[in-house]
Amino acid sequence: MAITWKEMTEQQPRVMRLLHNSIDKDRLSHAYLFEGRKGTGKLDAALLLAKSFFCLEDGAEPCENCRNCKRIESGNHPDLHVVHPDGLSIKKAQIQALQEEFSKTGLESHKKLYIISHADKMTANAANSLLKFLEEPNKDTMAVLMTEQPQKLLDTIISRCQTLAFQPLQPKAIEDRLTEQDVSPHMARLLANMTNNVSEAVELSRNDEFAESRAKVIKLYEVLHQRKGHAFFFIQDQWMPFFKEKAHQEMGLDMLLLIYRDVLSIQIGNEDKLIYQDLFQSIKQHALQSTQQSVTNQILAVLEAKKRLHSNVNVQGLMEHLVLTLQEG
Repeated sequence: MAITWKEMTEQQPRVMRLLHNSIDKDRLSHAYLFEGRKGTGKLDAALLLAKSFFCLEDGAEPCENCRNCKRIESGNHPDLHVVHPDGLSIKKAQIQALQEEFSKTGLESHKKLYIISHADKMTANAANSLLKFLEEPNKDTMAVLMTEQPQKLLDTIISRCQTLAFQPLQPKAIEDRLTEQDVSPHMARLLANMTNNVSEAVELSRNDEFAESRAKVIKLYEVLHQRKGHAFFFIQDQWMPFFKEKAHQEMGLDMLLLIYRDVLSIQIGNEDKLIYQDLFQSIKQHALQSTQQSVTNQILAVLEAKKRLHSNVNVQGLMEHLVLTLQEG
């Protein structure tokens, strides 16, 4: 389901306000550079801008119902061109093909718009070809370049674009997008606090291994605080056989860290910020039986384990040491 202008404005208020004002005053730039981390909505914003650019209705925001809006939504508007890397890079031939296409009269109107995804992956020749294109803009032509690494673009390209910086998404925005896609509230809140990338969060929500990881982490937490004598056996028999890869082990520690942060949230009166809401009773009991200092120490212990995970350590030994530290409080 496509994101609406209103939803995009909630995620990137500054960017969308600037675009809205530019459309309203008929002052759109001939070239934009959308820069920001993966998952911040750059492509969604570019497509919304394209809809506004081609929309048959008046107003800054696209109507979403006219022929042009619907064709952009379905990915088959003849005057909108999206360039993606061919393999590892965007090649000169791709930019030349784009230039040739744009030398023709628009099929629907005089307007044409092109989006270059991962513009930082252009080869030197492709970048130079694009530069010539940007230096001689056509009145009815617009470019949107997107990148996660603007420092890799030529300064001369950046100087010919209006740069709009996309901020990392807030957890609430990601949580709302996930619940709209029928992800359970408990899972949506956890995912929203583990990644600021909506696409990645959606993908993880459909991954059975992620749900099982959450269950293993909750089980470890329960063993640590309710059946202390079983913690080492749990690490050996269940944790280590399941969390095999380093990335997976780090994910497990991230999930565990968020439980201890929930404990601290209750202690400082932020119950509404709880991520593991289904564990409320056991987390509250832990919070009441512990000092803020001991919970802070447990959080620091998990962070230290995460840090050491990236050095050449024995992971089972690392986890056993962590379990011992967490039990000591």
